[in-house]
Amino acid sequence: MRIAQIAPLAECCPPRLYGGTERIVSYLTEELVRQGHEVTLFASGDSRTAARLVPCSEVALRLNPAIRDPIPWHVAMLDEVRRRAAGFDVLHFHIDVLHYPLVRQLGTPAVTTLHGRLDLPDLQPFYRTFPEIPLVSISDDQRRPMPPVNWAGTVHHGLPRDLLPFSAQARGGYLAFLGRISPEKRPDRAIEIAARAGLPLRMAAKIDRADQAYWDEVIAPLVARHRNVEFVGEINEREKAEFLGNAVALLFPIDWPEPFGLVMIESMACGTPVLAFRCGSVPEVIDEGVTGRIVGSVDEAVAAVEQIAGLDRSKIRATFEARFTVERMAREYVDIYRRLAGERREGAMPPSALPANALRMEVAA
Repeated sequence: MRIAQIAPLAECCPPRLYGGTERIVSYLTEELVRQGHEVTLFASGDSRTAARLVPCSEVALRLNPAIRDPIPWHVAMLDEVRRRAAGFDVLHFHIDVLHYPLVRQLGTPAVTTLHGRLDLPDLQPFYRTFPEIPLVSISDDQRRPMPPVNWAGTVHHGLPRDLLPFSAQARGGYLAFLGRISPEKRPDRAIEIAARAGLPLRMAAKIDRADQAYWDEVIAPLVARHRNVEFVGEINEREKAEFLGNAVALLFPIDWPEPFGLVMIESMACGTPVLAFRCGSVPEVIDEGVTGRIVGSVDEAVAAVEQIAGLDRSKIRATFEARFTVERMAREYVDIYRRLAGERREGAMPPSALPANALRMEVAA
């Protein structure tokens, strides 16, 4: 198939450090190429890919201090997609909401994977305006806040089998926290769990500008007060393998409707169990008592630390290989692409043919 992947421009594909969406777009793109498809990647110019790259910015926008507003760059990318659209069997978007009016005017089938949370109030009237656009969720739980829309499927994320090596033993003897310092990720819980369990905690995390005050006022003082806590900062893919592979367990003490949680399957790939709070996608990703433990409170988490250390790391890795490889993810997306390509429209849908509630933005009362 001739497939276009349209990535966000905030990070390159794959990202140098943090960047979940661009990482998944990269894994999917490379696997589709490996499977013999003709793939074009619309992404930042510093991306690395075996696909045909259409550079839509010189470098990842986050790495360019001159960039103040990412929207003009994404609009220009969409115009490039429009010019080339007839040359593809399917367009696969990963950029949230900007492209929906364009998709209605194109004859090429398009699908959008929703990578973020969907419980934000502004999204309800938006998706009532575009109910016919094919969408993919990354977990079934992610769908819960949405109005009726055109779900094309749920596709859990996947990783290359050889990306993160299996570690049969946790040689570091510490608990790990990996991701982003933000209130919904609850690094404060991770610190409390480790302290009460009597284990060291290593935190490898990104601090966004939006979360700098939370770090300065809440988390940094906690780190300073606990001798068992080491803050590592952002790490790259090579460092991630060692960081996760040597951990007794990954702490995932979230307090929000996590759409997927890529770090959970990264940990499983290393054979490291996950101790996670029952939120969002967690029950879909973690096999209770096999790849980790699912808890509802800090007390339960502290009690589960000793138990989770005894889980069979080889079974955790085997579960990753059975459920969360990039090969499986790509196959499921190709099934969606083929179904959409079979429904190719003869031409653009005129406004008069759209559902009545799609002709105007409904403002929630």
